[in-house]
Amino acid sequence: MLEKDIQEVLFSQQQLEERVSQIAQEITRDYAGQEIVLISVLRGSFVFMADLCRHIDLPCTIDFMSVSSYGKGTSSTGQVQITKDLSGDISGKHILVVEDILDSGNTLSYLLKLLEQRKPASIRLCTLLDKPDRRVKPVEVHYSGFTIPDAFVVGYGLDYAEHYRNLPYIGILKPEVYGG
Repeated sequence: MLEKDIQEVLFSQQQLEERVSQIAQEITRDYAGQEIVLISVLRGSFVFMADLCRHIDLPCTIDFMSVSSYGKGTSSTGQVQITKDLSGDISGKHILVVEDILDSGNTLSYLLKLLEQRKPASIRLCTLLDKPDRRVKPVEVHYSGFTIPDAFVVGYGLDYAEHYRNLPYIGILKPEVYGG
């Protein structure tokens, strides 16, 4: 039923599985001998982080934050709101922020500055999707799955109005669905 709203599949389930495994291998290599804290930015990144952490061959813990700048729309409002903060102290720890999509950069720029104030040993960003055409604030990405065009994408955790997260692939949503 949800498939009828998809204009085009950008990345199949198999492509996602392969790329997530590759990113995990890079992380495992780069953090060899260290323990890391994966911080999932809810809600969109929960599927990506679940798959990613199962492929990382290092001791790691996880935590979650919920940060929003979208409201119920399809583009960032520019105003960032933390709706769920971390449950643990990150000072002195190696932090890997795991995000579903880097779009305008507003949310992640704000979040990374906030986390930096908490004095981690290091902080890096891992995003599944990077949409550079929409960037308004610079954000350094250490691990990126795919660069995508300026289109509204759903699936594999990404949503529109809380729907489509359960699709096993990432697709472009038909503009008539969201009024684009």
